[in-house]
Amino acid sequence: MRFRVLGCFGTIGNDHHTTSFLVDDDILIDAGSGLGTLPLEALSKIDHVFLSHAHMDHIALLPMLVDASLSQRGKPLVVHASRSTLETLSDHVFNWKVYPDFRNIHSGDHPALEFSVMEPDVPLDIGGRQISAIPIVHSIPTVAFHIRGDEGSLVVSTDMTVSDEFWPVVNEIDDLRYLLIESAFQNARRDLCEASGHLCPSLLYGELQRLKRAARILILHMKTSAESQIRKEIEEFADEFDIGFLAEGDILTI
Repeated sequence: MRFRVLGCFGTIGNDHHTTSFLVDDDILIDAGSGLGTLPLEALSKIDHVFLSHAHMDHIALLPMLVDASLSQRGKPLVVHASRSTLETLSDHVFNWKVYPDFRNIHSGDHPALEFSVMEPDVPLDIGGRQISAIPIVHSIPTVAFHIRGDEGSLVVSTDMTVSDEFWPVVNEIDDLRYLLIESAFQNARRDLCEASGHLCPSLLYGELQRLKRAARILILHMKTSAESQIRKEIEEFADEFDIGFLAEGDILTI
């Protein structure tokens, strides 16, 4: 399984894009501005979208994905997310005011869009690839994703703060290869992290102490304006872990 990084930052600017990952050719994890780097042919191959939560930097291009590929696909685009996230999309995005409700627009004999409620810790099998949701703590209901392929597992937690229920689940993954985890702000904004449900390097360090599995740790969701300072602060303890920084264009294999 190929996990391709389209966008992995918390804001735009400096040629950075917000969170979006392509699994093989047909599965999308979050639909931030990184999705816009794909050509139409690639967009039309995406059949499933998994959303971690409903914040704009993770859903911004979902409506335009449906719109762009509407006439190119022979079945609905299926959006998998928590009930809370799907309700937010219904109320505030696909409501005929912000954007059309593509669940009620047909292409041929099928709707353009379908919603599928994803229950925590219940794996979905999509062509032999298992994806499950792990609840985490953020400012709104949010999940991380555990993606299992033929060569191991990857966990991606895009937005989170201190999350007690997250680590026992991660530590039970016996084939964990990659842990992608955020550090949105620098230590000087720890107060903002605590208020908005994010991590800074000092909070991240405490969370990583709870990881009991050997895995490559890759940092994502840095705010563009604070990127250089966040890197410096993480590098102070990087030797204690197998830690690096995720980059747009990276491809991880599992």
